[in-house]
Amino acid sequence: MKYRNELIEGRGSKKLPFLLFLCTENVDMSKRILITGGAGFIGSHVVRLFVQQYPAYQIVNLDCLTYAGNLANLKDIEQSPNYFFEKVNILDVPALEQVFKKYDITDVLHLAAESHVDRSIVSPLDFVYTNVIGTVNLLNTAKTYWKENLAEHRFYHISTDEVYGTLGDTGLFTEQTPYAPNSPYSASKASSDHFVRAYHETYHLPVVISNCSNNYGPFHFPEKLIPLFINNIIHQKPLPVYGDGKNTRDWLYVIDHARAIDVVFHQGKNGETYNIGGFNEWKNIDLVQLLCRLMDEKLGRDPGTSARLITYVKDRPGHDLRYAIDATKINRELGWKPSVTFEEGLSKTIDWYLDNKEWLEQVTSGDYQHYYEKMYHQS
Repeated sequence: MKYRNELIEGRGSKKLPFLLFLCTENVDMSKRILITGGAGFIGSHVVRLFVQQYPAYQIVNLDCLTYAGNLANLKDIEQSPNYFFEKVNILDVPALEQVFKKYDITDVLHLAAESHVDRSIVSPLDFVYTNVIGTVNLLNTAKTYWKENLAEHRFYHISTDEVYGTLGDTGLFTEQTPYAPNSPYSASKASSDHFVRAYHETYHLPVVISNCSNNYGPFHFPEKLIPLFINNIIHQKPLPVYGDGKNTRDWLYVIDHARAIDVVFHQGKNGETYNIGGFNEWKNIDLVQLLCRLMDEKLGRDPGTSARLITYVKDRPGHDLRYAIDATKINRELGWKPSVTFEEGLSKTIDWYLDNKEWLEQVTSGDYQHYYEKMYHQS
């Protein structure tokens, strides 16, 4: 029988000053996965899935807790023995190096990013720093720390379909679609994608990339369309629709996205890109009309009540007309496909927000930002 003993001390929120004796025979303790941005919308779902699905893995959630990072998203798993949290900004290279050394990180799932297009138009440099320089910092840290045995590791970069630019009335984004970003946000993500690919080609870093369509679901910060409009409908506030409302997006249920990330991480081929889409194209105005109808039904309001809140506003600069993902490759090669239709996923999402109004009130008031201090007793 093989045992490993180690002194465990100061792992994130856990202070365990004792010798831990672990039986390692027939147990895979080889993966110590760093998930960046794990307190965010998509990241929290990925952290939860990996913590629950792989109890033998050590999952380290690294997040600097900006306005969109909320540790309350992970209340249900924060005491799990294989979960650890580190409050670190990916711009802080010494701190990244310390985390890699502290946990002996074997793999990275990189989700940390500034992601709101409107914010990128106002402050593009924030997106350059986090999405480009932050990604390069992670690549450099991984390359240096793994240099003795690169082949045993994986750097998985999660990106967006917005790097491909815009489509007309027909066609789909494939993995071969040329990059043509139209906003500071998408330009920063395109740049980070290129750096990840370059590190694979130049330094042989084992990487995979995935580009996803618009995500929706529980724990989404209410600055994006669906959670914003749910919150506004609850409080009977205007629903601001850009332009004529005909911009079209492919919608992906966030739990399905987390499942796809799991599949790509474990089965994807190094150097490959995988597009992840929901096969759910909707014009914004049609989506809003459906959302209004479902909200009226669930809130017991007269039909048409919420639709009267729709307000058309000036279109934003560089607003792409249409995104649509061709997810054939990940389906054919790795066997992944969405588990719900958009109507099913939207109904589940609305139910979650209506059942979690306290969470919604906390994030819209900013009170959620005190959660870290309360739970972790750190500044």
